[in-house]
Amino acid sequence: MAEEAAAGPDALGVGEVQELVRRKDELEAQIKACYAVLEGQKGVGMSEPLVDAEGYPRADVDVYQVRAARHNIICLQNDHKALMLQVEKALHQLHAREKEKQAKDEAEAQAEAMNQNPTLPQPFARVNAVTPGSPASISGLQVDDEIIEFGSVDTHNFQTLQNIATVVQHSEGKPLSVTVIRGGKKLHLGLTPKHWAGKGLLGCNILPLQR
Repeated sequence: MAEEAAAGPDALGVGEVQELVRRKDELEAQIKACYAVLEGQKGVGMSEPLVDAEGYPRADVDVYQVRAARHNIICLQNDHKALMLQVEKALHQLHAREKEKQAKDEAEAQAEAMNQNPTLPQPFARVNAVTPGSPASISGLQVDDEIIEFGSVDTHNFQTLQNIATVVQHSEGKPLSVTVIRGGKKLHLGLTPKHWAGKGLLGCNILPLQR
């Protein structure tokens, strides 16, 4: 009700538009029936003369019925034309209101999405190299990933890279929870430090970020 009121006093609802369309279909059926009457009268149509060559009413058709059908067709066509203008106006209003509602819904959804995605934590380090086949590579860590959690190290307690090195040394063979920012989104990875064919326990290089 509130939406219809907001659209203006002349705006029609869906039900009212459907009623207009139903009336349009009825008029078209009546017009078709009247034309069928003319077709049944020797196919006289709307303009064929109803008098013979001598000026007398034609004897081969029901002149009264033909005149009545022609009159009804003219009246019905006028009504149909006026009704079509109403239908077109009502459909235009419905489409405009639907477009306005869609824009409003999109704006609300965008606002809700922004509320559900709070500001990401400040990263304290960035991955600038990952060796293929290394524990870091196997975990899914990628170059340019920004680290916001590395085991027990996070944005609040990080001081130097030694913090990460200490966690790695004490977690050899044990899975570490690593959280990174990639492409503006927060991702959780499982990284298990261990000896492999290359150097160190991770196989990646991490740089501290200026804060």
